[in-house]
Amino acid sequence: MNIVIPAVVAAVTFVLGFILHKILVAREIRGAEAEAERIVSDANRESETLKREALLEGRDIISRERVDNLEKLQERRVNLDRKESQVSNESERISILKEKLQYKQVTIDKREIVLTETENSLQAKHNRVNKLMEEQNRLLEQIANLSREEAKKLMLANLEEELHHEAGMLTRKILEAAENKAEEEAQKVLSTAIQRCAADHVVENCVSVVSLPSDDMKGRIIGREGRNIRAFEAAANVDVIIDDTPEAVVISCFDPVRREIARQALEKLLEDGRIHPGRIESTVAKVTSEMEKRIRKLGNQLALDANVSGLHQQLIRHLGRLRYRTSYGQNMYQHSLETANICGLLASELKLDAALARRVGLLHDIGKATDQDIEGSHAIVGMELAQRYEESSLVCNAIGAHHEEIECESLYGIIIQAADSVSSARPGARRETLELYVRRLHKLESIADSFEGVKKSYAIQAGRELRIAVRPETVDDDAAAELARMVARKIESDMDYPGQIKVTVIRETRASETAH
Repeated sequence: MNIVIPAVVAAVTFVLGFILHKILVAREIRGAEAEAERIVSDANRESETLKREALLEGRDIISRERVDNLEKLQERRVNLDRKESQVSNESERISILKEKLQYKQVTIDKREIVLTETENSLQAKHNRVNKLMEEQNRLLEQIANLSREEAKKLMLANLEEELHHEAGMLTRKILEAAENKAEEEAQKVLSTAIQRCAADHVVENCVSVVSLPSDDMKGRIIGREGRNIRAFEAAANVDVIIDDTPEAVVISCFDPVRREIARQALEKLLEDGRIHPGRIESTVAKVTSEMEKRIRKLGNQLALDANVSGLHQQLIRHLGRLRYRTSYGQNMYQHSLETANICGLLASELKLDAALARRVGLLHDIGKATDQDIEGSHAIVGMELAQRYEESSLVCNAIGAHHEEIECESLYGIIIQAADSVSSARPGARRETLELYVRRLHKLESIADSFEGVKKSYAIQAGRELRIAVRPETVDDDAAAELARMVARKIESDMDYPGQIKVTVIRETRASETAH
């Protein structure tokens, strides 16, 4: 019995220990499984975080690469457009040079024909002289038996009769030529007199300053790292100057048409508020297209106002471009219209074709509508344009001769010179800087002071009149008149000036006495 009880107790203890051990092992297993699940969950969360971060980083890299590729593509596109424009301009320049060479070749051929005709005429005259000499020798042989005095008298009588006949024929030719050209010469004198009237003048000029709603817009115009301003300058082919001027941006470009396109495009961008390279390109392209339509509309309106029809569309386009051209501050669009009207009036007074005169006046400065790719003075370039687009020879010659660079072949060349001067002579028509104005006044006074006997000279009425006070004991009344003439001739030879300058010499002698 004593042995059974301990054995039972031991068995129970063993069973209880085994059960307790099993419970502890199961608890450890559950704890380990919970820890494993926690570790797996943390690992999953960490992997998701890493995956999300990697995805975001990849998207940033792709976005940056896309922006860089777009900028490179835009730059390549701008370079290609610039090269295409250069090739187009070079092709047009080569075409113009080819036409010039053809024109010069035609001129040379004409001169060769004239020289050949002149040579033939000289040869005919030489043969005629030889025949006359032979006939004279024969006559001398016939009268060889006469005495010296008789032969002399006979020769003098023959010579006198021949000279009377030749003199009569020459007189008749001169009278006929004078009657035929009397009216033409009178017209030339009238036109030349009108042409001497000139002065200076100011009209509107193209504006290249864009007002901003606030200075904050300057940063948006520049863009990140200057991206926007570079895109705008490349698209519009202008320079944008952003300085300390409050609420203003300056657009700089020699071509007034491009400057106007840039100004309108920038104003549209500011109004829209969306300023980025893509929007800049589309806006500049749209404004350029609108400007081309506006230029043609302006050209048609100018031709309509001047009552000139039948012009080539390219000439119409060049006329429209004159709206954005100035000369000494005078707008070429208005100047061409004024000149056309004046030409028509002058032609009517001189009994010429008023419609043809208006056409010459309208087209006389069309060479100023071209750009720097076409070389030559504006008168010659305008003449070549008119020839290219099939204007008549009278019109072309008058355009080329309106600054006397070639010889006038008709009165229309004289009329356009007069009308051009009259249009520019209207007070305020052209701008003269203060420096040039003051320099001209000093020059007038220095010319007068250089003559002996001059006490003091005064340039008055904006340089239209020069008054000279002389020393009465040195310059008498006759010398005063001669001095005025000499000063006027000196001014004509040494100065370039618009209009006329009146020279007045003042000589005054005063005698005073005091009565006591």
